[in-house]
Amino acid sequence: MMRRVSPFLPLRRGGAFSTIGLAALALTGCIDLAPAYHRPAQPTPAAFPTGPAYAPPSATVQPVVGWRDFFSDPKLKTVIDEALANNRDLREAVANIAAARAQYQVQRADLYPHLSANASATFGEFPSTTSFVGQPPPGGAAAAPPRSGGGSIHEHQFDLNLGVSAFELDLFGKLRNLSRAAQDQYFATREARDLAQITLIDEVAGDYLTLASDRSLLKIAEETVINGGKTLDLTRARFGGGIASQLDVSQAQTIVEQARFDVARLTTQAALDRNALELVVGAPVTDDLLPAQIGAPVVVLSRLPAGLSSAVLLRRPDVVQAEDQLKAANANIGAARAAFFPTLSLTGSGGLTSNALSTLFRGAAATWTFAPQITQPIFDFGANRGNLNLAKAQRDLAVATYEKAIQTAFREVADALAQRGTIDTELAAQRALVGAALEALTLADARYQAGADTYLNALIAQRTYYAAQQTLVTSELTEATNLVTLYTVLGGGLDAPPGVNPRP
Repeated sequence: MMRRVSPFLPLRRGGAFSTIGLAALALTGCIDLAPAYHRPAQPTPAAFPTGPAYAPPSATVQPVVGWRDFFSDPKLKTVIDEALANNRDLREAVANIAAARAQYQVQRADLYPHLSANASATFGEFPSTTSFVGQPPPGGAAAAPPRSGGGSIHEHQFDLNLGVSAFELDLFGKLRNLSRAAQDQYFATREARDLAQITLIDEVAGDYLTLASDRSLLKIAEETVINGGKTLDLTRARFGGGIASQLDVSQAQTIVEQARFDVARLTTQAALDRNALELVVGAPVTDDLLPAQIGAPVVVLSRLPAGLSSAVLLRRPDVVQAEDQLKAANANIGAARAAFFPTLSLTGSGGLTSNALSTLFRGAAATWTFAPQITQPIFDFGANRGNLNLAKAQRDLAVATYEKAIQTAFREVADALAQRGTIDTELAAQRALVGAALEALTLADARYQAGADTYLNALIAQRTYYAAQQTLVTSELTEATNLVTLYTVLGGGLDAPPGVNPRP
């Protein structure tokens, strides 16, 4: 027959207090009532769209590891580095991670007994004529002999205890599922931070490219003011010589004044663009880091690798975040189910007591208590049922949120690829248009100066060339921002095998 030994008994008289709860820990986590987690099926096609609007994949494209390898403009890289160091939104996301990690640590601590130490001393004086003369006075200490010439008894009691208060045995997995839910929420917060970083990089690159575009437009307007001014001076001279009309002078002045207006407007807009860039960076950006104009490549990835599956979207931080929240909701169902079953908690303590501090650790009496308690819900008027239904509804909501996140990601990538597929053709056509407009302007201006044509044709050619240059800058901005968007919608690059979730 096995002898039953309480885990709260001291190892030896006057010795150390034994570790409380070893047997209890062996009983914890016996049953897990949470539903088995299965990742929902991907609610999108397995491959990205193809067709005339989409660029064919490239067999030579290699996966890009992180944003530093994705962007090729050294100035832009430096500006992004400064933003990652100074941006307040990113700091807020980091603080949220720390808070979520702390909450998880607090919740996880409930899985283990909380051991506390207590030391106390009691001093008292009682008349010797009371009924407990010669008996231990209140508090349990031995009676001290009365002082000579006095009629009172002095009490001295010293206690040292170690104890566990209301430690709940996790027989049905409630505490474990609550801890798991807190952990998944912590993981979701980490993904939110990654999403914040990707969004920040997207904003920095977008503001940087917008500033580059407006500076290019400003340069075009300034050149048009100079060239148009020369033409206006020539026309006025011709008018003074009786060769040109006042109409020619007025028409020549229109393009100059339009360009002067654009110079003033774009000067202000470039200043606003810089302010926006410095706001998202979180610090001033020096002049040497600002782009002079748009047109130079800013990224290295122009096409997707061949055979890339849409399962790569499962790695996007917002999708992983939604799945972490789904896992947390799934674990909460287990905690809600456990509320229907009995709760067993243990309270115990053990220690030493003595009527003299000098003998507390020598020959003192060992004491211990053990108080298990079991609680079984009987009537709660549907509270537990309501909590379970709430947990299931939240799980269903998390499933819908997760699936919508995947669908949104798929559409964003498809839209970016559709624009990527035709932008090269648009740029080629627009560059050809600029070249043709410049040639037309040169010929029209030569014919006008030779007196073979009116100034109207030269004016039309000049306006056409001016507008074509502006449209080309807009197209170059569209191409650059599309590549940045491609980086963003792919979740920050292609640095892992397609379809692999970092935390399956």
